Amino acid sequence: MASLLEMKEIFRNADAVCFDVDSTVIREEGIDELAKFCGVGDAVAEMELVNRLHQRGVQVFLVSGGFQSIVEHVALQLNIPTANVFANRLKFYFNGEYAGFDETQPTAESGGKGKVITHLKEQFHFKKVVMIGDGATDMEACPPADCFIGFGGNVIRKQVKEKAKWYITHFDELLKELEER
Repeated sequence: MASLLEMKEIFRNADAVCFDVDSTVIREEGIDELAKFCGVGDAVAEMELVNRLHQRGVQVFLVSGGFQSIVEHVALQLNIPTANVFANRLKFYFNGEYAGFDETQPTAESGGKGKVITHLKEQFHFKKVVMIGDGATDMEACPPADCFIGFGGNVIRKQVKEKAKWYITHFDELLKELEER
């Protein structure tokens, strides 16, 4: 396992950065947002970090156990292509009734975020991939992610705070890190 200094170096030189969405990029859990029928524009946190990563040529992905329909709206707000969104798809019957979710999506199963990262490394030949998130499923995606950054800016999850070698509460900390080089 990498030291904090090594993790910071990996982040500064990452080929790709994957963000969890619920309680990381947006302040609420997606199901709460869906229930309120509210837009995500006001809930998007720290677009500047994503813009800075884009300027550096870093691929940015949203990897979420949330719902594709919500996560795609977040991606549009952040100028992330919808092709870079990996989330659960809702299914509906022809009469409009909810029919469950697409269980073939990797994010629909245990270890799914790690499977997405493995896929990204294989497809794009990324050498260094960073996962940023607030939850245990984000943390367990490392490995195959080369670095995990715990995020507690919206919700602090005790297990993540205690176990993450690099834990932040604001994206400004990552912006400062990018300025180091």
